[in-house]
Amino acid sequence: MVPDNTTIIRARDVMHKIVYIDGMATAREAAAKMRSEKVYSLLVNKRHTDDAWGILVYQDFIKGVIMPSRSPHEVNVYEIMTKPVISVPADMDIRYVARLIYRAGIRRAPVDDGGELIGMVSLSSLILDNELF
Repeated sequence: MVPDNTTIIRARDVMHKIVYIDGMATAREAAAKMRSEKVYSLLVNKRHTDDAWGILVYQDFIKGVIMPSRSPHEVNVYEIMTKPVISVPADMDIRYVARLIYRAGIRRAPVDDGGELIGMVSLSSLILDNELF
């Protein structure tokens, strides 16, 4: 379906599932989870209610494990993750989602619905998973 000018596509309409991991997991465990779940990022669990979410993406493996020649068995997720996470509201128009993600220099962001993270949106999902073009 090609949307007309009155149709507003929101973040909740293009989001994908979130896969979580504990910050104490090793980089090897995280990579295995990403492969098995077929995802490009993992959301790192909060330690307590006042804590911030973290995110682990492929670039974190490059910068935190591969480039410094560290063993993926000895590196914990919390050491290489990005924290805090930039999230987008579930009802945000994807034009603004794309602008926010692009300007923040990131490729994906969790979708927040009233304080609950309900999905993940990425720049590629905005383009490839929709019939916008």
